[in-house]
Amino acid sequence: MLYHHLFSKYGNKKVQAAIIGAGHFGTAVVTQQKNTRQLKVPIVADTNLENAKGAFIKTGIPEDEIAYSKDPIEAQNLINKGMFVYTDDPMIIMDIPSIEVVCEGTGVPEASAIYCKAAIEKGKHVAAISKEMDSVIGPILKRKAKEHRVVYSQVDGDQPALLMGLIEWARVVGLTVISAGKARDGEFVLDEKNQTVSIKADGITVHDDYVARISDSYMKYFEIIPEGKAEEYIEKRAEVLKDLPNAGAFDLCELTMVANATGLKPSIPELTQASLRITELPVAYCSKKNNGIYDSEGIVDIHTNLRRKDEAGMGGGVYIVVRCDNAYSNYILTTKGQIPNYDLSTAVIYRPYHLCGIEVSTTILSEALLGVDSGTLEYLPRYDLVKRAERDIKAGEPLGNDHDLKLKALIIPAGRKGPNTPVPGHMITGNTAKVDIKKGEIITYSMIEDKSDTVLWKLRAEQENVFGTID
Repeated sequence: MLYHHLFSKYGNKKVQAAIIGAGHFGTAVVTQQKNTRQLKVPIVADTNLENAKGAFIKTGIPEDEIAYSKDPIEAQNLINKGMFVYTDDPMIIMDIPSIEVVCEGTGVPEASAIYCKAAIEKGKHVAAISKEMDSVIGPILKRKAKEHRVVYSQVDGDQPALLMGLIEWARVVGLTVISAGKARDGEFVLDEKNQTVSIKADGITVHDDYVARISDSYMKYFEIIPEGKAEEYIEKRAEVLKDLPNAGAFDLCELTMVANATGLKPSIPELTQASLRITELPVAYCSKKNNGIYDSEGIVDIHTNLRRKDEAGMGGGVYIVVRCDNAYSNYILTTKGQIPNYDLSTAVIYRPYHLCGIEVSTTILSEALLGVDSGTLEYLPRYDLVKRAERDIKAGEPLGNDHDLKLKALIIPAGRKGPNTPVPGHMITGNTAKVDIKKGEIITYSMIEDKSDTVLWKLRAEQENVFGTID
């Protein structure tokens, strides 16, 4: 890493950042500031004041150094005195001169659009934590930021930016990226003795414990995938594990962002979602010419890590399956510690963790000190996350976010607004069905209430006008 070289040029300068949305992710940004020499987070905004103040309490800041304010001038004066400010009015942050970076993490698409747009127009950098908003209007916000001479970026610590960085590194050193993706946070743990596969509740993405039992005739499919048997083994494992929870819409949302940032394309609209050991990634998630499952290369995908209890997991990390197109270089790639496939034509390189808000400081400091983002140079609206009805939906029913189980996520090529065009998934969030929707139908603009007067919808319309249709 070059961060210490790059950031040290700015001496003891402290970058001041604000957090909007004191959830799990945003709070971790706040609590890490005492251990990050050049970062200070003096203000947190959340509609839940207890959460906003609680972020500072968790940091170890004494209560007599924490104050509430709803006025930007008062808030700036408090910050100047070394106080930490919490508020339920995020818009005051836009008028606090010392704040250079706004970290937006509400997870509410319309609110995110409002705050990101306002921050950019006020000349503040944006660290976009809210993937929901970014999957809909990230490209236009990045364009607007450039026009205002500020930076808009996805955040280190979350899988999209980490995967973008891993792909960028691979391309810089001349590796061909055959596929790239993320592991789900939840993992399938194989107990060979008792012939079970289980997954534990984590309180965030998996809400209950599940156990699947493996019959004698299927046990062989949970051994290491033999050469040339990837499709068969993936299919058989899926049959056994069909009642265990698989990837959520939030997972596909993040990979929509990666597809837009890197030019990689989804394997299929719902993604493969295979259950694979780390060692099986270069065997299965490569092209058919390498005995994998894909018809082509340049694929973005997701898997659930399959492991024994005594084996290391992926920690919801990210991976790339790559090769060197020079035989000698490929020999080095596949014999110096990376995990290859059978004929040494591919290898997997992976990062078995993502530290959420703990890592965001590198994005904040890169934006404020270096004027660069930690995503990618190019961000184009190539793909949309869309939603399909998993049951009949009646007119008047509310439609939820990525945790709404009556909706299933798909990744498809981005389209322009029209009555029969699938609507981006997070323009559905908080909306209402205007007509009866049948199970299996993809939600289109004609099926929901028109919200063209909202900031989110206006920015989406602008994005479509600016970028058009990307081939």
